Amino acid sequence: DADFDLATAASAEADFAVFGRECAEADAAVGRRSLNETFIHPGLDVAIDLRWVYTHLIEEFARHNGHADLIREQIDGATGE
Repeated sequence: DADFDLATAASAEADFAVFGRECAEADAAVGRRSLNETFIHPGLDVAIDLRWVYTHLIEEFARHNGHADLIREQIDGATGE
């Protein structure tokens, strides 16, 4: 029975702007790199490639979009086909 009492349109716009800037910075950091380029993951201490990072990001976006869709269904009752 939790509500998003602290959420406002202004804070959402600000958060989305930060997200856009962070995406632009990430794009600039990897723009000329190969998907096969490897580096050491700082938390796992293993070699991973950029392809793994992109795959992980896609998985995370899909997971969170699914969560958002469940919340929306609870609000408006509409479901997909």
